[in-house]
Amino acid sequence: MRALLAALALLWAMPLAAQLETTAEPAATPTPVQTIAATQDAGDDERIAERISGIFAELPAFAGVEVAVSEGVVSLSGTVPKPGDIARAEAIVNRVTGVVTVENGLERDLSLSADSAGISSLAERWSSFVRMLPLIAAALGVWLVIAAIGYLIAGLGRLWKRVAPNNFLAELIASAIRFVFVVGGLVVALDMIGATALLGAVLGGAGVVGIALGFAMRDTIENYVASLMLSLRQPFRANDWVRIDTFDGRVIRLTSRATVLMTLDGNHLRIPNGQVFRAVILNYTRNPQRRFEFDLGVDADDDARAARQLGRDTLAGLEFVLADPPPEARIMEVGDSNVVIRFLGWIDQRETDWWKAQSQAIPAVKQALEDAGFGLPEPIYRLRFDPRSASVPFATETSAVADTAAPEKPRPVQTIAAAQADEDVRPSDEIAAMVEEERRTGGEQETDLLDPSRPVE
Repeated sequence: MRALLAALALLWAMPLAAQLETTAEPAATPTPVQTIAATQDAGDDERIAERISGIFAELPAFAGVEVAVSEGVVSLSGTVPKPGDIARAEAIVNRVTGVVTVENGLERDLSLSADSAGISSLAERWSSFVRMLPLIAAALGVWLVIAAIGYLIAGLGRLWKRVAPNNFLAELIASAIRFVFVVGGLVVALDMIGATALLGAVLGGAGVVGIALGFAMRDTIENYVASLMLSLRQPFRANDWVRIDTFDGRVIRLTSRATVLMTLDGNHLRIPNGQVFRAVILNYTRNPQRRFEFDLGVDADDDARAARQLGRDTLAGLEFVLADPPPEARIMEVGDSNVVIRFLGWIDQRETDWWKAQSQAIPAVKQALEDAGFGLPEPIYRLRFDPRSASVPFATETSAVADTAAPEKPRPVQTIAAAQADEDVRPSDEIAAMVEEERRTGGEQETDLLDPSRPVE
């Protein structure tokens, strides 16, 4: 029984062992092995030594190598100038027929005289550079001439100002011309001295650096491009009253980086041009006619149509309100206690200030409605009592009064003359004057991209 179990265990272990052996030691690719002859002819060592010495004699790096051969075993001794020459010598020896193995005893020569080859190479390079100096000077001269031509062409300011729609774009064209001529001259110069490969490496590196700078200066580049687009579009003029997103003010100037506004309280506001280009721009100055509006509530028991007519007549009677388009009055909603009426009137901003006009119109219409007997009630809240929950002492009395009271009639409308403006409503020019003074004396007036001769988009 024991013998049977032992045999089974052996049969089970043999495949496992074979599998483990295969896994642990993968099959290696056999390498060719040079056959060593059992005997050696007389004079083979001398021939091998003579052959190796002859080869080394033709190579200056192996001038200090000594060769000894015994029974096909080559012994190398001496020094070589570079570390790589040690392995190189052994590789050469192994290629000679009859060599059994190599005993490499070579060392690197660390003396100063050993580096004479490098010194001579440096001297040759310097000599070559000296011989190329006239060609380099000629290439440099060609580059300077081409660059000078580019600068002369770019300096034709009057021409580019005529071609470009504004000074900013003219300067951009001039800068592009200078860049093209400078780079073109550099290409010609490097081609003359045979260094076009260097140019390719420089341009490739410049491209990588340009991409990195593009990501790092993304906001700056965006503002610059937006400045170019805004200078072409001209969405506003100097001293225009504009709203850019949520910012109100009068335009001082448009620079290559930002749009400068003066707020209505006299402060400077700089908005990056990238934000201005993407923003919703509301220009209050482009159209001289502008409408104001306000809401008033009359008593729900009053005649709303009569209130509308009286409000329109009152607005029409104000000197600063335009007759064309005529003033309007619209019933907006009917509440619990009042009827909300919206009054609208137009003014000419060149003669009337919008804020002053609205401030004069509201009290004029309100006074006219009150003088005519219209009520302008406060909000009224109605309370409802549930009779099932508690007894209200005044419920019966209130009901009796309500049953006996006669329904109220609409209040009579009195004819009231329209009130005239009692204040000066001419436009305020304080901020406009401050803007003009800033444009005359500001340090950035040379970089203003606003062109009054071009139409506003």
